[in-house]
Amino acid sequence: MTGPSTPAPAPPPSRVLICDDQELIRMGLRMVVDSQPDLTVVGEAADGNAAIRGVADLEPDLVLMDVRMPGRDGLAATEHLCARPRAPRILVVTTFDLDEYAYAALRAGANGFLVKDAPAEEILVTVRAVLRGEVMVAPSLTRRLVERFVRQAPAVASAQRSRLAALTDRERDVLALVARGLANGEVAERLFVGETTVKTHLGRILAKLGLRDRVHAVIFAYESGLIRVGD
Repeated sequence: MTGPSTPAPAPPPSRVLICDDQELIRMGLRMVVDSQPDLTVVGEAADGNAAIRGVADLEPDLVLMDVRMPGRDGLAATEHLCARPRAPRILVVTTFDLDEYAYAALRAGANGFLVKDAPAEEILVTVRAVLRGEVMVAPSLTRRLVERFVRQAPAVASAQRSRLAALTDRERDVLALVARGLANGEVAERLFVGETTVKTHLGRILAKLGLRDRVHAVIFAYESGLIRVGD
């Protein structure tokens, strides 16, 4: 007769590094993160250079990254960190009043956005989702960012446009609808297919085009000319 099984030990909390040049913002984010048993703040940084050093020394799972800071800003730090072999997840902290920085941060490899004055519950939902590997940017916001700044982008090279030839007609349809801000379920309704089928198509699109995630797929759709601003 066997005794009761021993419960599996809880996994260690996810490690978070906070980077912001405002001490009050860092304090507020630390209070929210450290209030949860599955999260812990392992360090703080006041600029991009300090964040890079902190990642090397502390190996966090996630960096909450401000955008505008003295010295190396959050955009440059994000690009540097995303080029590392073991890059942490990066959640950009923004007020959305400077969308050009948000757009550039996406291109640099950021995994999502967090509004500085978001409620604590929203902050925690976003942090956990990014730690799970999700990209936390609302489709409407993604489209607003892309539509505003793709107008200023240089002409797209023919070599980039030719990458669309790798997609099937159905994959192009899926990509175009995703780029217009539709969620997977809405895309499925438009194309009269199951949501799982849409997810499969999207995975193939990312693989064929060598894109990181859904957000970069949206950017590619605009920059490649598959859809245009105002479509």
